[in-house]
Amino acid sequence: EVILAWQGLGYNRRAVALHEAAKAVDARGWPEDLTELPGVGPYTAAAIRNQAFDEPVLPVDTNVARIQKRTGQAFGPGSLQALFDLGATICLARIPRCEACPLAAACPSRGRRYDPLRKQAPFEGSFRQRRADTLRLVAGEPRRLVDLDSEAVAALAKDGLVEEHEGLVRLPG
Repeated sequence: EVILAWQGLGYNRRAVALHEAAKAVDARGWPEDLTELPGVGPYTAAAIRNQAFDEPVLPVDTNVARIQKRTGQAFGPGSLQALFDLGATICLARIPRCEACPLAAACPSRGRRYDPLRKQAPFEGSFRQRRADTLRLVAGEPRRLVDLDSEAVAALAKDGLVEEHEGLVRLPG
């Protein structure tokens, strides 16, 4: 059911993990260590603690980590939204806009250029597309394994997104 609701948003494993985490919280309450929840790592745990429980922790995403690395500074949780915005709009991965940065005067990395990041392969014709197409077919109704992309089914099953039983492939549950 959660996969059907999430369909088209990508990252289907996140949907399954979110559903499992919600069931765990419903059954046992919030754990002291949020990383005990399915699919919750250090970043997500810090983000939940900061946003849901108003705790003074800083979830460090890629943008925030990049700013901390370039400036050599540590930032408190009160800076969170500003750091997210700065990393998304000014302190960019490949071509930072140092001339517009409020931290430029104290930044030892000011003016440096960085190697281009490896671009993700196009979705069209990719294995990701094969997985998505297979999941879309199975989401409608159970399908015979022989009628599906067996490699995509195996990968989806490994991620817990489909189940195969007696030659039929269906969504879990």
